[in-house]
Amino acid sequence: MSDPVTLDDIYALFQRSQEEADRRFAEADRRAAESKAEFDERIAKSEAIAAQANQAVNSLSSRWGRFVENIVAPAALRLFQEQGMAVQEVYQRVRSARGNRNLEIDILVVDDDVAVAIEVKSRLTQDSIRQVLRSLEQFKQAFPHYASYRLYGAVAAIEIDKDVDTYAYNQGLFLIQ
Repeated sequence: MSDPVTLDDIYALFQRSQEEADRRFAEADRRAAESKAEFDERIAKSEAIAAQANQAVNSLSSRWGRFVENIVAPAALRLFQEQGMAVQEVYQRVRSARGNRNLEIDILVVDDDVAVAIEVKSRLTQDSIRQVLRSLEQFKQAFPHYASYRLYGAVAAIEIDKDVDTYAYNQGLFLIQ
């Protein structure tokens, strides 16, 4: 027959049970802290990789954009002369920072009284057409020495979203594809 269970025995049992629970909670807390540290480290590495990838993509698209501009610029003079415009000069990356206006034109084709502002895109979308139209609205204020010129707008692109070519024409823009 076994000895009767005393109050001290029950207290000792609860004490051991509490110590074991405390040990397990401490172990769980330690593991959670390690997991959080590993997670934070992985997030930091992922953010660094994403930043590097973003920088690489931006560099590539910048180079791609310049490549496309360098293809379009020499052809632009000939294309607009064939349209009957007496343009004689081509400028790339024309910038103005007059007042609060900060405007860049990828390619500007000009003569004595005609200017054609060309925006070059690798992919042409309706949003990029809207951006070109806003730039054209600001052009003569940003470049006041062209204020008396007849101004035309053009977009050049390698890839054009569906129906964007029609949208560009309807907005009065030349399209170079």
